[in-house]
Amino acid sequence: MARRTFTVVDNVEIYVHWYAGRSKNQLAASLGVDRKTIRKYLAPAEASGMAPGGPPMSEADWDKLIKSWFPELARRRLNQVTWAEIEPHRDLVKGLLETTTVTTIHQRLRYEGKLAVSLSTFHRWVTENLPDESARSKVTVLRDDVEPGAEAQIDYGFLGQWINPSTGKRHRIWAFVMVLPCSRHMFVRPGQALRPALTPHPRRRPVRKKTSASSS
Repeated sequence: MARRTFTVVDNVEIYVHWYAGRSKNQLAASLGVDRKTIRKYLAPAEASGMAPGGPPMSEADWDKLIKSWFPELARRRLNQVTWAEIEPHRDLVKGLLETTTVTTIHQRLRYEGKLAVSLSTFHRWVTENLPDESARSKVTVLRDDVEPGAEAQIDYGFLGQWINPSTGKRHRIWAFVMVLPCSRHMFVRPGQALRPALTPHPRRRPVRKKTSASSS
């Protein structure tokens, strides 16, 4: 018998028909589900003393009970909703994973207004849908030494929340980070918004090369 993927709605259907008096064999035949699966999902109801023909139960009542008995089904349904938001960016995420961490990709997509899902949801999507790329992104590759002044590594991200002692208000703090690979010197500029944190430092001045005066 072909296996069937279940959601909370599917299980509500099982309980409604079972509560109306249909046998487990009838449920298995009509829904195309193995009898062992039917027994598995009905076991919590029977263990709590419920039986067909009891007090009236609405679909909302069953839905609430099923979520408490099988919370993983609710999470699976949530994934089906939120993962659809990530799917259009599959090719972009796949390409970025070659050089960028999952956390940084999530921060970038949220900053650009392309995603609203949480980091944990994004991590689960990457692990389930791009397993090879996800595994490669966790491998640390040793690089050749970098010449002084040849390269700067830039990143940005959410640091946490800070409570202003004067006003008592809570603020989200972001940071722009630049690391010089040769010396490992790090520059960090925090800010209450990500965009200001990415703007040049106000004290920064253009670097001009010194030239010696030509002799006549």
